[in-house]
Amino acid sequence: MSEPLALTLSQKFEVERMSRAIDSTVDINTLQGLAKQLLQAWHSQKAATQWVMRQQLDSPARVAQELALRPDGPDGIESARAQAPQPSFDVL
Repeated sequence: MSEPLALTLSQKFEVERMSRAIDSTVDINTLQGLAKQLLQAWHSQKAATQWVMRQQLDSPARVAQELALRPDGPDGIESARAQAPQPSFDVL
């Protein structure tokens, strides 16, 4: 099981800095704009995370499928070595 997600110290400082900026803002239009930016950033991060997870989950299956479709068989290099002509040496 993997360890839980934790923010780095610099990320914690950035969250605190932004939290203070939000707390000090009294203009509703500025807060609405900031909320919309954060919402967009959150969904972009979520989409990126899902894309990376799909890439990692699909990779082993894709590699196995590509190897199975190769003309020299799933062994790839080993099959090619076995079928390659062996050099012969004449002894004087």
